[in-house]
Amino acid sequence: MLTKIAANHFSTRKEHKMRLADIVDFDNYINPDVEAPYPGDEDLELPAEIGILPIRNAVAFPGTVMPLAIGRDRSKLLIEDAVPHETIFGLVAQKKASISVPGPNDLYSVGTAATVLKVIRMPQGSYNIIVHGVSKFKILKYTATKPYLRAKIKLLTTKIPSTKKLRATIVSVKNAASRVVALSPNVPDEAAILLDNINDPTALADFLAATLNISVRHKQEILAEVNITKRLEMVSVALADQLEVLELSHKIQGQVRDSIDKSQREYYLQEELKAIQEELGQTDRRTEELEELKAQIIDTKMPAPVEEDTLRELDRMSKIPIASPDYGVSRTYIDWICDLPWSIQTEDRLDIAKAERTLNRDHYGLQKIKRRILEFLAVRKLNPSGKSPILCFVGPPGVGKTSLGQSIARAMGRKFIRISLGGIRDEADIRGHRRTYIGALPGRILQELRKCKSRNPVFMLDELDKIGQDFRGDPASALLEVLDPEQNNTFTDHYIDQPFDLSRVMFIGTANYTEPIPPALMDRMEIIELPGYTQIEKLRIAKKYLIPRQLKEHGLTKTQLTIKDDAVSTIAQSYTREAGVRNLERTIAAICRYVGTRIVKKESKKATVGKAQLPNILGPHKFESELALRTAMPGVATGLAYTPYGGEILFIETAQIPGKGKLTITGQLGDVMKESAQTAFSVVKSESKRLKLDPDLFAKYDYHIHVPAGAVPKDGPSAGCAIYTSLVSLLTHTPLQPEIAMTGEITLKGLVLPIGGLKEKIIAAKQAGIKTVILPHRNKKDIDDLPKEAKSKIKFTFVKNANEIIKIALKK
Repeated sequence: MLTKIAANHFSTRKEHKMRLADIVDFDNYINPDVEAPYPGDEDLELPAEIGILPIRNAVAFPGTVMPLAIGRDRSKLLIEDAVPHETIFGLVAQKKASISVPGPNDLYSVGTAATVLKVIRMPQGSYNIIVHGVSKFKILKYTATKPYLRAKIKLLTTKIPSTKKLRATIVSVKNAASRVVALSPNVPDEAAILLDNINDPTALADFLAATLNISVRHKQEILAEVNITKRLEMVSVALADQLEVLELSHKIQGQVRDSIDKSQREYYLQEELKAIQEELGQTDRRTEELEELKAQIIDTKMPAPVEEDTLRELDRMSKIPIASPDYGVSRTYIDWICDLPWSIQTEDRLDIAKAERTLNRDHYGLQKIKRRILEFLAVRKLNPSGKSPILCFVGPPGVGKTSLGQSIARAMGRKFIRISLGGIRDEADIRGHRRTYIGALPGRILQELRKCKSRNPVFMLDELDKIGQDFRGDPASALLEVLDPEQNNTFTDHYIDQPFDLSRVMFIGTANYTEPIPPALMDRMEIIELPGYTQIEKLRIAKKYLIPRQLKEHGLTKTQLTIKDDAVSTIAQSYTREAGVRNLERTIAAICRYVGTRIVKKESKKATVGKAQLPNILGPHKFESELALRTAMPGVATGLAYTPYGGEILFIETAQIPGKGKLTITGQLGDVMKESAQTAFSVVKSESKRLKLDPDLFAKYDYHIHVPAGAVPKDGPSAGCAIYTSLVSLLTHTPLQPEIAMTGEITLKGLVLPIGGLKEKIIAAKQAGIKTVILPHRNKKDIDDLPKEAKSKIKFTFVKNANEIIKIALKK
């Protein structure tokens, strides 16, 4: 702020010439023999009319010297007229610096009279001049605008009262200015001496205002103020702001300097210690650390290119000061490289008979999956270098997908890893962050391999169907390389930035259903479906696994609690009704808690729980069959649906309302199911003559199709047959046969197409008490895959077109 403080204020004409001789070259003077007037001369008088020189981005003050660059035509004419005749002219600041040719209204009304001390003519025709402020004036009236501005002026004088307030203000301003000079690194020492020698308050105010780093508007306000006390107060406020900034800057610089000095001291001591240890023939801690890291890199037995790059990184780290942030980044990177299991793996247990016993001991049923695992072990025994399969278990919750992965790991003698992918949205969770980011780490794949210290574990990717995606990337796309046997032998994590072989890892994905999984990802996996359990399967699982486990967890013995088979069947049928056994186990746990409480209270020593005791322990039944109630009237049909949680039965209801043939569909149905309803309605209309229906029925009435449980989303084409049958039942006023359900997609020509999820639908039908199930003829081949328990006491009828459904389903 005060860098020019010593050069901008002089008290004698001699000082002017001496200083200017140091600044400019007198050889380029227009008139070097002209003596410049000095504002302290008593014979100096201002003329009544003077030329006005507009200046931009600056304010001239009396008693100060300032350089100006003159380039505008009117300004050059004024200088050419004023310099030869030693004429005084006025310096007036512009209100807006962007105006090239300012008029009277574009200038402030108060300015400073000045004389030219030196002029330098530039090659391009402009002038560089040095001017000296004489006194301030007020413009009364402009008299000319050409060739340059001229105006009548009035000299402004300042009365200096002798008051204590003024003296106190002068002392305060001088102290603040001295403090600013002391804190400003570029201000010469002479500035403080010059400041102390200024005793005139007007000169002090002008001197400080000219050098303060404030806006043109604020400087102009100080110049225009006549009251000397107010002027000094305005200067004092500006000095206080400037002083606050300088003190804060000085404090920050001090903190930085202390930190640098500490680092330099530590570096110097480290170098001294290193030199002393070299003289003693010892090695310092850092050298030992580097040697240990080098030995660790070699012992890891990583691939040769990776080892070469890691050693190069180690060499780079050895040249980085320990205090540098880059040192920590390099050290963390090398630690990660060395901790990965590049060559460590467990030996596969290839005893197929023992593996089969392990799988059978841990899980009931699931023959298809067990056979697939045994096939893999057999192939691995024949070809030890073969690639691991990429499996995906698809099935409802609670059927044992996750626990099956643990069982597979035990059967093969491998370590087990599980990560949940549900809800992850960042690609970096799979592939890691690049090392340029603060706090970067490898992705979850390499993190888990590092923890288990084996390169061939069973790696379970849970909840593949619940991966999210947003602006940070698509994790499902990042998994494409991980789950591709042809590519995952060179999997490259963003953080490690080196190829890592994942081909020996046995990846197993799990999902409740396949629709949300991207096709490219699903194409890389072998899909194995885990359907829901039948009633008998649940009973056997409960007796063999669930009840013993819950008895152990609750501190009970078999003699203290016995749960009968009819109780387990009733729980599965009337209290849980699910595809898996998770809620069944929770309910058994509730029984254990109830009995355990009674034993602790000494109300009984042991208990036997049968079907009759369940309402007292668990409350009333949560599920009851509504089949007879729902299907006893025309317009109601029973369909079968497949959901991510297993099979369910759907009641399709239709109603006839006076109108004009409009069709309304409700029940929170998806687009596919709505299209199935419209197709079924069109088939009924096209076959109205064969069904002996009055053609006016479709012109005089509206029809409403509703699928109850409106809060539950429903979709899929397999309800087409049930919707068609419900409409025919309504129009012919004929109810359906009791205890009959159907599933199948219907076309506009009345053909019945095959469906999926057959086992889950049949299990749901059996639980609901269905006796007859109508299926598409092309699903007949799938009946052989159903468990015997699911097929028992159910009659299967296969149809090819809609006409056959009506003959079977409607009452005679």
